[in-house]
Amino acid sequence: MKRRFLLPVALGTAVLCSFTGKKPAPNRPPNVIVILADDLGYSDLQAYGNTKVRTPNIDGLGKSGIRFTTAYAAAPICSPSRAGLITGRSQVRFGYEFMPDGSGAAQNGLPASELTLAQLLHAQGYATGIVGKWHLGTGDGFYPDQKGFDYSYYFQAGLSPYTEGELDTTKYVGIRAPWALTDKIAWTPRKGATAIREGREVVQDTGYLTFSLANKASQFIQQHKDKPYFLYLTFNAPHDPFQVPKAYYNRITTEKDSLKRIYYGMIEALDDAVGQVLAQVKASGQEDNTIIFFTSDNGGASYTRATDNYPLRGGKCTHFEGGLSVPFYVRYTGHIASGVTSAQEISSLDIFATAAALSGATLPADRTYDGVNLVPFLQKGTLNKHPHEQFVWRSGFSKAFRSGNWKLVVNEHDKKEWLFDLSKDREEKNDLSASHPKELKQLKEELKKYEDTQVHSPLWESRYNATVSERGEEYTFPI
Repeated sequence: MKRRFLLPVALGTAVLCSFTGKKPAPNRPPNVIVILADDLGYSDLQAYGNTKVRTPNIDGLGKSGIRFTTAYAAAPICSPSRAGLITGRSQVRFGYEFMPDGSGAAQNGLPASELTLAQLLHAQGYATGIVGKWHLGTGDGFYPDQKGFDYSYYFQAGLSPYTEGELDTTKYVGIRAPWALTDKIAWTPRKGATAIREGREVVQDTGYLTFSLANKASQFIQQHKDKPYFLYLTFNAPHDPFQVPKAYYNRITTEKDSLKRIYYGMIEALDDAVGQVLAQVKASGQEDNTIIFFTSDNGGASYTRATDNYPLRGGKCTHFEGGLSVPFYVRYTGHIASGVTSAQEISSLDIFATAAALSGATLPADRTYDGVNLVPFLQKGTLNKHPHEQFVWRSGFSKAFRSGNWKLVVNEHDKKEWLFDLSKDREEKNDLSASHPKELKQLKEELKKYEDTQVHSPLWESRYNATVSERGEEYTFPI
């Protein structure tokens, strides 16, 4: 069977009008809200199987929209994943395979040659704002206002403490996780790239950051309700450091492990923050003319011991399903199906293509776009159709390739390769590389062809190799 990679698609608005059962087109294009959680694992939300938390606001997006069970991030680690999402292109096409230097000294980040969703929508007359984690470069040339955002309230680095200064233990509960990759820097008071900024100016944020971000996002929605807007709301929860208000810690009553109790409290705080933003959308009178995406930048960081992505294998910094699969919701009231759980295979790269089509934008013809416009696939009669047949991921020597139900995982550093049939083994328990040499050979050849013809050489080298434990064995991953 002839397969296709994530390749260009027509993004004109005409295709949106051919489906029945939708509301008449409004006299302005829809608002676009992308809510991105940080390291939120596949099974961390109540609707995805976590019985220790209550997440009615996030999960409510599935009751009024669609919840996806086979959604993929662009990469199994923060910054490259975000580079893919904001450009709609696999980040390996422009050399963004590894984490950028957070100090700004190396001047690496999202290259100026790439068009962001903010720049695209700004040209269509949208007000554009980012609130939260940026993590696409530090310093001049990489500020959000240089990437199409009119308004920005954010920190530049991969993480930031949830409160200003030392943690006030009369208000908050915190616990160190010295075995985690980022524990030391996570507990360092804000400065430089971890400082909170509004525009380019450092500001003091005295609240709990999850709620501060919700407040700023709500203000943005209120201020721009009379024109189309794009809000990129990138919470840092539940990424470490593990810090939570005492009230949320006390809400978790069925978990004895203190670390997990804090983690689950952070998720419930995140859910309340999302609820605040959704309430503001409703209050603005634009609920039916706003498409909302909710997802995570990668799988849960199982190496922190706070989560495990059960029943999937692996986590952040691996190319197994647990590192790539993420919670994913789309709500577009009156324009797509609602109250549906879909097994359709989709990608965070599809956000760009979908928003572009709805805005009526024309994409540049000098580059390949990997996402697809999801709206035609999300009607009542089209939920059995597959937006993609193939997915490709690469982080240096760690990579994966999915074609149909077959998935190849390769770790050249560890000299290992695995083959799985995801239709029978989503948990990736049974390596079929020895028993299915024909399929193994075919996928390896297709992956090599993609790398030879579609991949740009990395713009910078990885800074170091991290080692995570995966089913009792070491898995090496380039950072």
